[in-house]
Amino acid sequence: MIERNDALKYHESDRPGKIEVKASKPCVTPREMRLAYLPGAAFPSEEIAKKPDLVFRYTSKGNLVAVVSNGSAVPGLGNVGPLAAKPMLEGIAVLFKRLADIDVFDIELNTEEPDIIVETIQRMEPTFGGINLKDIRAPEGLWIHDRLCKTLHIPVFHENLYSTAVVSMAALMNALELVEKNIQKVQIVVCGAGTIGTGIARLLDALEVPREHIHMYDVKGLIHPDRDDLHDYQRLYANQNAPKSLLDGMRDADVFIGASAGNVIDSEAVRAMNRYPIVFALATPHPEISYEEALASRQDLIFATGLGQYPNAVLDILSFPYILRGALDVQASTITEKMMLAASRALADLAKEEVIEEVERAYGDQHFSFGPDYLLPKPIDPRILIAESSAVAQTAIAEGIALNPMDAETHRGQLNVRIGTGREIMRSLILRARQKPKRIVFSEGGNETILRACHILREENIAIPVILGHKSDIKNKIEQLGLNLSGITILDTINSPLYEPFVDTYFDLRRRRGVTRDVAAYRMRHPDYFASMMVHSGEADMVIAGFSTHYADTLRTILEIIGPAPGINRVSSYYMVLLPKDVIFVSDCVVNIDPTAEELAEIAILTAAQVQKLGFDPRIAMLSFSNFGSVDHPLTIKVRAAVEIAKKRVPEVVIDGEMQIAPARDPVLRKKYFPFSELTANANILVFPDLQSGNLTLQSLQYIGEAIPIGPILMGTRLPAHLLQYGASVEEVVNLCTVASVVATQ
Repeated sequence: MIERNDALKYHESDRPGKIEVKASKPCVTPREMRLAYLPGAAFPSEEIAKKPDLVFRYTSKGNLVAVVSNGSAVPGLGNVGPLAAKPMLEGIAVLFKRLADIDVFDIELNTEEPDIIVETIQRMEPTFGGINLKDIRAPEGLWIHDRLCKTLHIPVFHENLYSTAVVSMAALMNALELVEKNIQKVQIVVCGAGTIGTGIARLLDALEVPREHIHMYDVKGLIHPDRDDLHDYQRLYANQNAPKSLLDGMRDADVFIGASAGNVIDSEAVRAMNRYPIVFALATPHPEISYEEALASRQDLIFATGLGQYPNAVLDILSFPYILRGALDVQASTITEKMMLAASRALADLAKEEVIEEVERAYGDQHFSFGPDYLLPKPIDPRILIAESSAVAQTAIAEGIALNPMDAETHRGQLNVRIGTGREIMRSLILRARQKPKRIVFSEGGNETILRACHILREENIAIPVILGHKSDIKNKIEQLGLNLSGITILDTINSPLYEPFVDTYFDLRRRRGVTRDVAAYRMRHPDYFASMMVHSGEADMVIAGFSTHYADTLRTILEIIGPAPGINRVSSYYMVLLPKDVIFVSDCVVNIDPTAEELAEIAILTAAQVQKLGFDPRIAMLSFSNFGSVDHPLTIKVRAAVEIAKKRVPEVVIDGEMQIAPARDPVLRKKYFPFSELTANANILVFPDLQSGNLTLQSLQYIGEAIPIGPILMGTRLPAHLLQYGASVEEVVNLCTVASVVATQ
């Protein structure tokens, strides 16, 4: 629970508030500042004056949204005015940026006059790519929304009106599918005739639910035409023939959607509903009926709340950032109900897909699958951005209201970039791995993480997994996890027809190294030995091991059978590190504790070859605590010597050092102090002088810098073999296999 003092301290500490404006271009040097303002800004201004559409090319308009409120209906607080609304609007700005990479200016207007609000926003249209209305009381906020939609040529979204409604429709679609009911035939009770309830009713309309099947209630009972306290937006849903009281109206109803107040219905009302009832109690912080009471009322109930701690949480953050993202990307001139329902269907469809491991880990390793307790994806699911925004954008294109139409694949690629540059690169590597999937043997087939990774590898056609272990145990585990691993080979080492031939081969390899045939037979029962022998004999293309074993012990096992490639002095490793705006490669971070100058040179050369296979031009920085001879010390002299050795062996590769990380990655610093450096662009390969510095830097990037490391990827082995680190996630296993497969194919 959020405590008052904690929240106040959070908002006031360091820089007050939660948002700031940052330059998206370099503005450090005097020249850069002249480029940014005068005279530089005059040139794009001239171009835009000639052709106004170029504003999207030369300015931030296309990614800038105004979140507008007058503070007249702040949830839980009421009419607190524009100043008190500012923390809410700053918070929503953070969510827009964090979830959908949308920049936001919060606009708090000091007026309650609808005409003035409309006129003000109309005059701001040149500034923004979209408008998000928030916390404006009804019916004025509804009128403002509808008026702006008719007069502006940029998308307008009323968050209170539609964000919950969109998510509710997604949950309703899936719930009705589970109970096998037709949405156009069910009786629906909407409890709450305010802004949220109106948005729900509008989308039910758009889904072609007959008006006579929608019974809307507020605190005074049924919304019916004889009442004289209704505004025009409520009268649209007035129903003369429905029961006047809410409890009577729920009798034999199929669906209840609450957007009102806490505890307005009880278990008796739920029991009075039709068979397989659907109840969405969305009032916060107290639902119309508590989760516990609702579930105790009957067993055939499908239940949802607006609270994140319960299953089927109908949360507005599942909709509004992604709807605006899709609309902005294709420069939609408005947001239609079809676009919103496309968002609903995308959410509904995503809930039917297998839940990725990082989501389940975040929820205490719970296993989620489509059903009565899982109607919606969890809000941290990174796939929502692509699925929902793409659906919205493609619908806008189909409706003919997109000024910047693009095909779905291109748009999804752009969305991947917004998730992170690294993810876009991984997408291209996955496509390459699919061209020639490798047969990968996993020595620890009974592990849940490995099984989930194998499921993804096979489903995405990235690799052809082979799993080692007891068949019955693995099949039981697969069934428990609900995975589809059909077509994947499961081998029980001792019962495999390969066992005896492998024992003979291993004995031949190691008989002059103290290994008897009995020892060979004993060792070949071990999955790591068996898996390595599969690669040695050509039964598999690659081995993945080490998930729950000691790294050094497993590496020793692999090297006994596979060994280093001809001409290689020592096996080493590297990581591919995905940064928000770049990709780098770091080596060696897991194998060689204190490499010599010769070994460092070999590590650099091997890394360069790997990076080239992945499609990058290698630029190597040999790292030290000194820069280009600034300190004479045995540690720096070693790196200096390694640079010279590597340059002689591969003169075509850009290699420089010894140097610190700063000049290796900062072009301004490098040009100013080391203009002689052979690095004409930032180094993308960082070779560390020893294991301690490499490993600590890698972990700092991962746990402090929010980088995504992929590896470790072994280099210099005779055949492809790789070891996992303790606690590797499913995503990490899949990424390692993807990168290693691409390298092995080249």
